[in-house]
Amino acid sequence: MSKVQTVYDHIRSNNIKTLILVALFPLIFIALVFLFTWIVTPMDQAIEVTISVAIPTFIACAIWLLISWAFGDAMMLSSVGATEIKPDNAEHREIFRSVENVALAAGLPTPRVYIINDDSLNAFATGRTPRDASVALTRGIIKKLDKLELQGVIAHEMAHIGNRDIRLDMLLITGVGVTVFAADIILRTALYSNHSSDDNDNRGNATAVLLMVWLAFMVFNTLITPLLRMAISRNREYAADATGAHITRNPAALASALRKITTDSRVECMDKVKSMSAVCIANPSAPREFIGDLMATHPPVEKRIQRLESMNIK
Repeated sequence: MSKVQTVYDHIRSNNIKTLILVALFPLIFIALVFLFTWIVTPMDQAIEVTISVAIPTFIACAIWLLISWAFGDAMMLSSVGATEIKPDNAEHREIFRSVENVALAAGLPTPRVYIINDDSLNAFATGRTPRDASVALTRGIIKKLDKLELQGVIAHEMAHIGNRDIRLDMLLITGVGVTVFAADIILRTALYSNHSSDDNDNRGNATAVLLMVWLAFMVFNTLITPLLRMAISRNREYAADATGAHITRNPAALASALRKITTDSRVECMDKVKSMSAVCIANPSAPREFIGDLMATHPPVEKRIQRLESMNIK
């Protein structure tokens, strides 16, 4: 007879997978730069180019991560026009109280609460640590879910806060932004060097190397990074569902909420901030039929609901 997995088994398994996936980011990036430059240069020169590209890129990432650490949550909330609500606000007093009660059950500080002016159903959490975290809820999710379902959604977001997913998401979003910016600089440098040098041989060689480095960045940004981010996001969503169900002791309520959310999860103001898709409880972007399950930011809702309904929480 197979052992029944508990909430903690789900969390432990997902966290181990996430650590492995995060470790792959720098390794794959370095390997791509080396392989692409090796196509047009000898091995020793390819190694030199890889080191010369990797070091400044990692330094730039470190600087940008510090900026993200200080202002990332504010930038995310601002990009969707979220408005903070206070406990003394009569219109949203019950919402704030629900967040407060779920935070107490989770053993976490009460986060700041924000409302997104959109009639769809979605939510996300952000922040550096549990002490300065924020939870954002759309106007639609507040209106269309009943009290227990909304508590299940809030518990899901509190799980992201407790599991430190909010920190990981901020770092991943920022890291992707840096590599995209670096790729643009390298392409511009390659085009400039192609016109500025008088030595045709050196000019051609330098341009070829820069274009190969740019190509490595593009493959990393457009193919490898999305796949790794989607895998990380899926693992985190399963873990947050499990932890959220444990907090409320009511996995059925979260399963019911997910059924309703999936009918209208698109948040129009997020169409231009696609990097935030992974932080939401459901994909907030317009559906695109040509993208299959492999590239989805979230695991299939049916599987999430199935896992919740099979959980044995006493």
